[in-house]
Amino acid sequence: MPWKEVSAMSQRKEFVMLADSEDISFRSLCRRFGISPGTGYKLLDRYRREGDAGLADRSRRPRRSPAQTASTIETAVAELRLQHPAWGGRKLRARLQALGVEPLPAPSTITDILRRHGLLHPDESAKHKAWRRFEHAAPNDLWQMDFKGHVALAHGRCHPLTVLDDHSRFNLCLAACANEQSATVQDALSDVFRRYGLPARMTMDNGAPWGDDGNTPHTALTVWLMRLDISVSHSRPYHPQTQGKDERFHRTLAIEVLRGHCFADLATAQSRFDCWRDSYNLERPHEALQLRPPASRYRPSERPFPERLPPVEYAPDHVVRKVDQSGKLSFQGRALYVSKAFRGLPLGIRPTIEDGLWDLYFAQHKINQIDLRNNDSST
Repeated sequence: MPWKEVSAMSQRKEFVMLADSEDISFRSLCRRFGISPGTGYKLLDRYRREGDAGLADRSRRPRRSPAQTASTIETAVAELRLQHPAWGGRKLRARLQALGVEPLPAPSTITDILRRHGLLHPDESAKHKAWRRFEHAAPNDLWQMDFKGHVALAHGRCHPLTVLDDHSRFNLCLAACANEQSATVQDALSDVFRRYGLPARMTMDNGAPWGDDGNTPHTALTVWLMRLDISVSHSRPYHPQTQGKDERFHRTLAIEVLRGHCFADLATAQSRFDCWRDSYNLERPHEALQLRPPASRYRPSERPFPERLPPVEYAPDHVVRKVDQSGKLSFQGRALYVSKAFRGLPLGIRPTIEDGLWDLYFAQHKINQIDLRNNDSST
């Protein structure tokens, strides 16, 4: 998609930070951002020579002066804190360093400055507790997805959809949705996949639209993801820590964006989300990343999003059966219930080393087992 007028600067910053990765084709990245390779090389060259200033319009004045006095540093600290009221001394120092502020004050000095300006809230520190999490080895190994509840608008509700890369904490999606329906999520994910490619796996909770509270964990949305060769996993019921990074992201979103705000409509909410997402990904120091922003550790996936779904195919050792409209398939004289999510689609059945036990596949993904050693009519 071409640059959007309201966020051209932030999109340029995201582009050049991702372009520094050697793990994705530069021309492919340009296509995803809707620009020509010539424009991409020009932006990258200007950024490497001039930093953030190289991404601005040529007529824009510099944002800072190289010669700063102690009073201007104190003013810079106070102004940055006002822009990001939830940031503490270490985050503010890391951001000031990224902006080229010199001499750089210590975190304790920044805390003193905040106290002098009445910008330090002692009660807030008690709310920030260290989280210990497992981290996947590379970007796009796992994405976490969830809705941040609903947010009241002046008229109606907003349902923020969030997708976070487990390795880098890069926020791939922050969408102001009108509902939590499968089609809404699929449309939002399609845009994300076009920009960043496909992950190896996605994890989500057990509720709609990605979980079925009935007999199976499969829905139309998860079937679509598996057909794109994305493995799907679900968190344990009543264990939100499985989605720990996205849950923590929701806390930050609530503190820095949602608290004390009532948006007029979805468009207003999305505009605010876009602005904050740029800051979160490109500027906000993340303590789990050694005070670097998430974009410094993220790179797009090498797996492109296919605009047309690939055919569902199986190896010769699979017995192929189509699921009927009731969610069942016929195998060896039995009607076996699978899930209505697979209606009209072929599934592959492959024998295991144990007699009477068969593995059930959808495309490359094992979804269940068929046990013919009993008389049960379900899988």
